[in-house]
Amino acid sequence: MRFFKLLIDFYLNASIHVAFSVYAFLRITELYFELPYNKNLNYFIFFGTISGYNFVKYAGVAKLHHRSLTKDLKIIQVFSFFCFLALLFYASQISLKTHYFTMPFTLLTVLYAVPFLSGFEKNLRAVSYLKIIVVAFVWAGFTVLIPLIEVGKEISLEIVLSLVQRFVIVVVLILPFDIRDVKYDAISLQTIPKKIGVQKTKKLGLMLMIFSLVLEYVHTSNVIVKTPFMIFFFLLIVLLMRAKTYQSKYFSSFWVELLPIVWWLLLLGFDNF
Repeated sequence: MRFFKLLIDFYLNASIHVAFSVYAFLRITELYFELPYNKNLNYFIFFGTISGYNFVKYAGVAKLHHRSLTKDLKIIQVFSFFCFLALLFYASQISLKTHYFTMPFTLLTVLYAVPFLSGFEKNLRAVSYLKIIVVAFVWAGFTVLIPLIEVGKEISLEIVLSLVQRFVIVVVLILPFDIRDVKYDAISLQTIPKKIGVQKTKKLGLMLMIFSLVLEYVHTSNVIVKTPFMIFFFLLIVLLMRAKTYQSKYFSSFWVELLPIVWWLLLLGFDNF
């Protein structure tokens, strides 16, 4: 049991779970737009997610405690290094045009962690309300726009609506994390729950999910994909409503981030009927 717990903790702390969530969103885009499976692009973004998230989470810690890093953090650093090598390999397999479009999202990821504001003391993560927007924008860009650009799709209204919907969904997925972090965030970091309160945050999330439901019925006419989305829709609302400041260690980091994977697996199941 202890080994299993250590394995789960490593799986979460090394950002593998969040990478699978991003990967699931990529596969959902492929299914919605009937794109061929793109192993090189999908693995590029999968390993890029692990490298990017671990850079954001641990870059400052490693800098401050380089000589006294814990064993777990050292293992994550080694793991991240090999993921970065895999990222470089798969990056060499995708088109140069796609790389041009990934640059703004990659730059935002770097600026999210690296201080460059207010005398190089603040990063984008420390700017009120910008944190959730940047993360949702990057996720939406990498999981909707990039796979469509890679296959040469022209930007259409359907793509724009899908991009907006993905942005909104990711914002709602982040809200349980922000509710959890109310007791940890600095006073200067005005996240949505800190500004309007937990209950109003949940109401906002509900309204955003209803908006995403409307977009679902506007931008796709494929009946097969609607039932999996409705299940995902209700599961996300249930977890959002159950989110609280003092929550289980795995509530947000495992169960909430599991939902895109559940949505993808449901799509696969319904697609095979």
